[in-house]
Amino acid sequence: MTNRLVLIVALSWCLVMSIAPPPAQAQTPDDTQKKEDNPTGLPRGIEWTFNIDASWGTFGFANSLFQNPKEGVPTNLSDQWFEGSIKPALSGSRRLANSSEFYGKVSAAGERTYGASPTVFGGDASSFQVDDLSFGWRSGRSIGSGEDMLDFTVGRAPFTIGHGMLLWDGAAEGGSRGGYWTNVRKAFGFAALGRIHSGAHKVETFYLDRDDLPEHETGTRLWGANYEYAVGEHSTFGATYMKFFADPVLDPNRDGLNVFNLRAYTAPVAPVPDLSFQFEYASERNTEALRSNAWTLQGSYELSRVSWKPTVTYRYAFFQGDDPATTRNETFDPLLPGFADWGYWWQGEIVGEYIAQNSNLISSLVRAHVSPTGKVGSGLMFYKFMLDQPTALGPAVKNPDLATEVDAYLDWKINGNFTAAFVGAFASPGAAAQQAFNRTKNFSYGMAYLAYSY
Repeated sequence: MTNRLVLIVALSWCLVMSIAPPPAQAQTPDDTQKKEDNPTGLPRGIEWTFNIDASWGTFGFANSLFQNPKEGVPTNLSDQWFEGSIKPALSGSRRLANSSEFYGKVSAAGERTYGASPTVFGGDASSFQVDDLSFGWRSGRSIGSGEDMLDFTVGRAPFTIGHGMLLWDGAAEGGSRGGYWTNVRKAFGFAALGRIHSGAHKVETFYLDRDDLPEHETGTRLWGANYEYAVGEHSTFGATYMKFFADPVLDPNRDGLNVFNLRAYTAPVAPVPDLSFQFEYASERNTEALRSNAWTLQGSYELSRVSWKPTVTYRYAFFQGDDPATTRNETFDPLLPGFADWGYWWQGEIVGEYIAQNSNLISSLVRAHVSPTGKVGSGLMFYKFMLDQPTALGPAVKNPDLATEVDAYLDWKINGNFTAAFVGAFASPGAAAQQAFNRTKNFSYGMAYLAYSY
């Protein structure tokens, strides 16, 4: 069904882009000459944009403990491996005489993980497949008093709620596709999106079908509605409802799951705009099968008038675990989180990426960030990870102390096309990790990553 819908999207894009009338406007001889030259060879009357993103990274571990929390399938990563990716994309838009606009995008994502798995586990993983393939229409100024009051998109497309704690990652990585950390794929296997944006108010409705790994196809799909209210430039409040469906055999707790989400990103003290707060709450209900909660509270302060603009952040995050003393399941389903910034929402470059997911987890984060120049940003992150329900990892686990982690990162915008990132991390296993995994040695991790964007 999804493949047929994607084919319809592709054909619709080509048809509309070809026959939609161009806007009526005067043309100068120079304009005519430019159109006659048509250096791209693509159909005239359409504004074309070509992009290509590529990346390469090397990753190294000592005393690694891979649990693959992202997808729940075995990972064959060794203590040192490489990842590479490439993603070409072509976007087109055609503005009509009434200022409304048709638009579309097609992209393909290729990833490879190599130097990773020992021969006994099989070869390295790689894949190349379509990512974006979407078609849409936005109203421009043809409706209402603002810009793009209405916007509709259908096909393979990305979609995000808030800062990505619950909904961000439309396509699975790792496993047979490679690119466990790189995560270059963003588009859902099928998306139907409708947006209404009027002044400070935004309403979104959506249907999403996730592009799972072939070896871990859960049938995850959802529909929902999102509302956001923006107060000035520094505060946004949001509320979302989502209804999830999944294969009832593979994931019975997710099939029929109702999710309620409240968010507040605000700088409430007008004379002190550098002081900001974030709050997010999620409730998961699935009749008698699942009843769970999660919430997070964060405060940040930036010294914007000081050299290097130091920013200090504290965040507390709670994701409920299953209480073995009850008949109901209280394990929070982490759903489809994504990477918006360091620590969001893969918590910790060791624990969050390779050991634990956002479930049965309590974390405290202290982060210090500086920007010595406009092209360099660096910081330290200190994590304390605890288990909400220690015995959920096994009857032998009695202590809630999972791990303590310290991450150091540096982002460098080398020029307009190249960006580099470097990470060094250290984690000390707590009593819970020792009791659950029989691991007492400290974990260490390093990463160097280079990205190109055109």
